[in-house]
Amino acid sequence: MTDISGIGRSVLETARDEQRTALTEAEAKGLLAERGLSVPDHETVDSPEAAVEAAEEIGYPVVAKVSAPSVQHKSEWGGGVGVAVGLENPESVRTAAADIFDAANGAGIDASVLVEEGADLEAGLEVIVGGTRDPSFGPTVLVGLGGITVEVLQDTSHRIAPVSTAEAVEMTRELEASPLFDGYRGSPAVDREAVAEAIVAVGDVLDEHESIREIEINPLLAESDRAVALDALVSLDDD
Repeated sequence: MTDISGIGRSVLETARDEQRTALTEAEAKGLLAERGLSVPDHETVDSPEAAVEAAEEIGYPVVAKVSAPSVQHKSEWGGGVGVAVGLENPESVRTAAADIFDAANGAGIDASVLVEEGADLEAGLEVIVGGTRDPSFGPTVLVGLGGITVEVLQDTSHRIAPVSTAEAVEMTRELEASPLFDGYRGSPAVDREAVAEAIVAVGDVLDEHESIREIEINPLLAESDRAVALDALVSLDDD
């Protein structure tokens, strides 16, 4: 599986040398994992057969996603083939990967496939943790409910980065959705401090790397004892 040691600076240098304006998802997750965030086990592959081998090593169920710096909104890409979830066997993985490669070839895109450990979204709370470089205030971070909920409710809390863990915990308590973190109508409480640590990490990465314009973890799946970055996007300055 992916070796994350020292990946942060090296992937940013590689992206700069290649004149890219974004990292791949695997690169973004490596950058965050280096700061202590939990990420699903994953592997990037270049053929359907390699995708099956990766899935066998990771263990079913898995997710298959298109992996290319130019593709940031994967679920909408390629007529809906950019993300395939709940893959339970070799044939489903092979088919999903082949669909991605076919769509990439048709679009003239040099893409790989990210094969990733599947997650049970019902086991936690989907949260968004993000950060951006504001022209007036510099690095800022935000937290809110994840998925499409953040677009509908606009229930977010913001701070100028870097932030402390205590400040990040307070950000989660400022949300109207804060009671959901403590369990609601029988759902288990989630690890609020793990979410706070993700906020701190995003702020620290933004503060330390001026080439990063934006970071988005959506969703960060907050569970009872951890928070896992299921998807991550890192955009870079295009100077």
